[in-house]
Amino acid sequence: MRNARSREVTRRKFLTAGAVLGGGLLAPGWLARAPFAQTGPRPGIPYGVQSGDVGPHQAVVWSATDRPARMLVEYAMTDRFTDPRRIVGPAALPELGFTAKAVLTGLPAGQDVFYRVTFQDLADLKTSSAPVTGRFRTSPVDGRDVSFVWSGDTAGQGWGINADWGGMKIYDAMRRLEPDFFVHSGDMIYADGPIVSEVALPGGTVWKNLVTEEKSKVAETLHEFRGNYRYNLLDQQVRRFNAALPQYVQWDDHEVTNNWFHERVLDDKRYTEKSCALLAARAKQAMFEFTPLGVDPVESERVYRAFHRGPRMDLFMLDMRSYRGPNSENQQATLSDEARILGRAQTQWLKAGLLASTATWKVIAADMPLGLVVYHDAGRKWGSEAVAQGNGPALGRELEIADLLRFIKHNDIRNVVWITADVHYCATHHYDPARARFQDFAPFYEFVSGPLHAGGFGPNELDDTFGPQVVFTRHPGGRTNAPPTEGGLYFGHVTIEGLTGVMTVSHRDLTGAVLHRLELTPER
Repeated sequence: MRNARSREVTRRKFLTAGAVLGGGLLAPGWLARAPFAQTGPRPGIPYGVQSGDVGPHQAVVWSATDRPARMLVEYAMTDRFTDPRRIVGPAALPELGFTAKAVLTGLPAGQDVFYRVTFQDLADLKTSSAPVTGRFRTSPVDGRDVSFVWSGDTAGQGWGINADWGGMKIYDAMRRLEPDFFVHSGDMIYADGPIVSEVALPGGTVWKNLVTEEKSKVAETLHEFRGNYRYNLLDQQVRRFNAALPQYVQWDDHEVTNNWFHERVLDDKRYTEKSCALLAARAKQAMFEFTPLGVDPVESERVYRAFHRGPRMDLFMLDMRSYRGPNSENQQATLSDEARILGRAQTQWLKAGLLASTATWKVIAADMPLGLVVYHDAGRKWGSEAVAQGNGPALGRELEIADLLRFIKHNDIRNVVWITADVHYCATHHYDPARARFQDFAPFYEFVSGPLHAGGFGPNELDDTFGPQVVFTRHPGGRTNAPPTEGGLYFGHVTIEGLTGVMTVSHRDLTGAVLHRLELTPER
């Protein structure tokens, strides 16, 4: 076994070797072709590789190809692939969008794992693809340092892949920090946001998008939802990032359409299919096909889940879409299914997980902020899309969150923080019962980041129900859809010291520069 310093040097070498990560071996200019079409005598791997839902002893490895082919995964503890283990994975078939996922088990905890994926042509078993390599680090069981990044909102508001600008550059900024993992806080795609070839910029210049057929209209069919995920994977920064570190993903609204809920019937001329329930079913299938989401053996479409990242951190990934009641004025005085955003089962799961957690920090990854007003109809300022319903006592969806916050306080569950995205600017909020209308909870922080690569908005109105205060924020000053060229792209970075348990949260910009840093000492 190599010593820790040797392993870290190997990891850093791997992380900085961008040309060989995530499909980087493909020839220059490949973006101009249709990568999902069969183009050569050997299977291709045009979208690179991804890993996710990593625990101490297992991980999910994802990839996709261009024809019916079987996924083969080799993995080892060094990038030299000495004494590799081999898994014969599932077949990538057109019924699955030519995607495949393999679950690696029996892995050592806290270990760098290097893997390479090939595809064997099912029409000619003697023909296989060239390998594509990735890496991840399993969760530790000892008290070592923890480091991760989070953000949300990719390819939104018409801002797609602009090769002249350098593509989705923020993914390289995150990768260079060498975090242990990434949390994507939702809006992984914008299925309702078509991409056009050119967008006028202030000052008379032009933003030039790469355009594909599936991204030229709103997504309605399964093929079109799949095409939205393929689009983001055309960016070389995204593929390098995906190959370099594991991720935990959740969805929000734009994976389907803006502000959707199951009962909604669209009044939108762009759509021939009006049922959000049907659109969501197709969107969820595409999401599970094109991300390294693990599949729950009991509830195969379950998005909420938890991960133990060692004694210093537990991560709780929420789903604020699948179980919500209809968007409304959110003024219900008593908690009912129509007033929920998490749903009964998920709320009970979260309470049980928080109560059982022995980790120093309990990080709740939500796909929407708790105390920012997000209107269902922004033009009329009508209805509630998120939790907040406006200043005043807890009503509507706030009742479910109030019950959760009360539970945390009464059970003395300490060191709970929330991370989220959605609103397209970055902020740190401190919630305090001394400022709140509902006061039966313990103070806590919420950290908002994003967008990764989308239009800038904000700031949103604060709701005083839970007493939020803005500690820090960076936003476009009330402008809507500020272009990426203005620099308003953000991500968050968290480090937890293994020795002391001190958590440091920093907001960072497109270049990785620190905009604000907050140090939190854990309560004992």
